[in-house]
Amino acid sequence: MIASDQNNVWHPYAKVPSTAPTHLVESAEYVYLNLEGGRRVIDGMSSWWSVIHGYNNPTLNQAMKEQIDRVSHVMFGGLTHQGAIDLTQKLIDITPVGLEKVFLADSGSVSVEVSLKMALQYWYNKDQKAKTHFVTPRGGYHGDTFGAMSVCDPENGMHHLFQGVLPQHFFVTRPTLDNTKEALSDLEKTLKNNHQTIAALILEPIVQGAGGMNIYESAYLSGARQLCDEYDVLMIVDEIATGFGRTGKLFACEHANISPDILCLGKAMTGGYMTMAAALTTEKVADTVGVLMHGPTFMGNPLSCAVANASIDLLLKDNWQEKIETIEAILKSELLPLIDEPSIADVRVLGAIGVLEFNEPLDMQSVQDKLISVGVWLRPYGKLLYTMPPFIITETELTTITQAMRSIAQAKK
Repeated sequence: MIASDQNNVWHPYAKVPSTAPTHLVESAEYVYLNLEGGRRVIDGMSSWWSVIHGYNNPTLNQAMKEQIDRVSHVMFGGLTHQGAIDLTQKLIDITPVGLEKVFLADSGSVSVEVSLKMALQYWYNKDQKAKTHFVTPRGGYHGDTFGAMSVCDPENGMHHLFQGVLPQHFFVTRPTLDNTKEALSDLEKTLKNNHQTIAALILEPIVQGAGGMNIYESAYLSGARQLCDEYDVLMIVDEIATGFGRTGKLFACEHANISPDILCLGKAMTGGYMTMAAALTTEKVADTVGVLMHGPTFMGNPLSCAVANASIDLLLKDNWQEKIETIEAILKSELLPLIDEPSIADVRVLGAIGVLEFNEPLDMQSVQDKLISVGVWLRPYGKLLYTMPPFIITETELTTITQAMRSIAQAKK
């Protein structure tokens, strides 16, 4: 099976036939992946940050089983169903104030595409047709579709090959934990000089995810909100990776107590069970946009809605804040001392996110082999080795992950 997989299956960020190893998952439960040959590993990645309640969760399983006997899918054009109605109201209730209109998409990238289209159409309908560009901090990542690629980092991101055919936008200084004033100054300069042609700012709040796991100060986020208001530019916040508790707040916007004009959600929304995303916006934006010419086939899929409703309910009643605080305390205790290791350039921890940045790029295969040998699944990339574990992980299991990360750092002296 593995030979067939490597020869025929095109995996993400890989070529086919694949030269990188793939590991066959036979089953999964709780925080564990059961691999071929009897190997068992703790998933420290939450399957790309989405499986917050763990695998084979009985509550989420039941929600799916009950829904499939009613209706598994129905087109969303001209039809609706209770699960979608419940989910949109739930999202309105828990997201930052003012976000009252919900477009249900089928992936994070699509929610970004929808958000960009909303912003462009908003200004077009306000007869400001020159506002066709976006501004975004360097180091960001918003997805792999064409509109999303155009607002990812143009130099250090993974989409530089397409720069010649992508729309050209404005990129400003990447915020960090020690350059907020400088970064805001660059953003203000760009907006002051170009706001007549800029439709929106798009950014990931507090944590830039796949672009480098960069954490920055909440003051940048609040300052960016103020600048968008001052220069009449919409603010799109991409919480696909940070939403639903990952950073220690239900949504990372709450670190700065701001509300965006458009909010993108995904990943953990269904607890990792089904692909689903959403773009939320204000009544003002929705009224101005009017008819939005976008309609994914699986928009509002009933199975996805059912499990999303169950996942959000489970999160809200399951003392998630205490769990994240415990995870953060362990990550800080275990990982922050590694800053003194010669191999380490930086250590970053926020909520249920722990990041080791090495001085040199890691060999993914050899590092992954070492991790699997001690019962841990992480996926390093570039100079980064990080964990974003399921929220239900125990202290012992989390320490197994951090000790494995320490072993990689200390082996590279």
